[in-house]
Amino acid sequence: MPRSRYKSVVDRFAAQIASGELAPGTRLPTHRQLAAAEGLALVTASRVYAELDAMGLVSGETGRGTFVREIALPLSHGVHQQTSVPGVLDLNFNYPTLPGQTELLRSGLRQLALSGDLEALLRYQPHAGRNHERACIARHLGARGLTVQAEEVAIVSGAQHGLAVTVMALLKPGDVVVVDALTYSGFKVLADAHRLERVAIPFTGEGPDLNALERLCQQRRIKAVYTMPTLHNPMGWVMDLAWREHLVRIARQYGLLLIEDAAYAFLADEPPPPLKALAPELTVYVSGFSKNIATGLRVGYVVAPLKGMAAIEQAIRATVWNTPGVMTSLVCGWIEDGTVARLEAEKRHDACFRQTLARELLNGLNVISHPASYFMWVQLPEDARADQVVMELLTKKVAVSTAEPFATSGIVPHGIRLALGSVGLDDLRVALQAVRHAVGRYLY
Repeated sequence: MPRSRYKSVVDRFAAQIASGELAPGTRLPTHRQLAAAEGLALVTASRVYAELDAMGLVSGETGRGTFVREIALPLSHGVHQQTSVPGVLDLNFNYPTLPGQTELLRSGLRQLALSGDLEALLRYQPHAGRNHERACIARHLGARGLTVQAEEVAIVSGAQHGLAVTVMALLKPGDVVVVDALTYSGFKVLADAHRLERVAIPFTGEGPDLNALERLCQQRRIKAVYTMPTLHNPMGWVMDLAWREHLVRIARQYGLLLIEDAAYAFLADEPPPPLKALAPELTVYVSGFSKNIATGLRVGYVVAPLKGMAAIEQAIRATVWNTPGVMTSLVCGWIEDGTVARLEAEKRHDACFRQTLARELLNGLNVISHPASYFMWVQLPEDARADQVVMELLTKKVAVSTAEPFATSGIVPHGIRLALGSVGLDDLRVALQAVRHAVGRYLY
């Protein structure tokens, strides 16, 4: 079919959607119906919808059809654009803080200013961090059940940077990386930027389906698995020991690299051992201090097998040279004096309180979460469309995320993710009541 004819069909749909002639939520003809109506080959009809989808004008939903999007809603649904809008209650992002943390920073900076080591912080640091600070983080992990050596620790500029240097150092473009069908949106962006092939595995009610992973390993050459076994984002799962041991067996059998994201792991009370403890030779463990202390610190760490540390240090050099010495020193001081442990305990209590509040206010809705997590997944009723629910909430000055930023399989579930940790409790009540009304009306 000539390109001009193909484009004319796309352009006609785009104009009808932009003008409102095709309203948000309108179900479009099936691929076969479109092909018959326009005199197209089936594959060309599919291309029409694929291009409209790429333009952000429609979304395909397995088993339901192709629907017109709510185009007044940003494509990122807020989750990739962390811009604070005055008056909007933001349930997109988690940056949990506690009363007194500002004064804690003032006090910490005063103590740092009086230290004898201040001049050293003005100079370049070793790429992976100073030895005594790497040892400090190793002790911090040891108190949480993960025994590592200082030489296995690299200090980075937050957990996202830790994931980035891991990908840069240990993977190459074209490598196949297995991810969950719903996963952390930041890793999706990272994998795409480094031209990794993401392959999704489905999940059951208990978590990612490892039998599906094993079948995939028999069919494809898999290089790595990105996983969040403790406090999965966005689902809140904490995988049990049997699940972790099963994953380790698969990884050893097929020679997989395990990338373990533990950004929220501090919230789980006495979880099973991390994958890094079960398979230290195969696992890179990544976390940081954004959630348990504050996002503005931008201090994180990567714990990797010694054979991979040189490549990780090179990736740090290529990106930031070294992490800011002042922030790293501040964090290590708080580790040593017990401040980090205290903040983690207080935030676990805070998260539990917010989860309890959310479950009370969203009673009757289909929710999935961990009792101590700062996020909650709301599965929408069959008749509800996530983009329309999100748009309705935006009109009420409440921002939430659809499943789209987290979906990796092409099948976008009908759900929204609520981040509970970034607004005050009074505002959280108001926002959750708005969510209850927007979703609850589809139940009756």
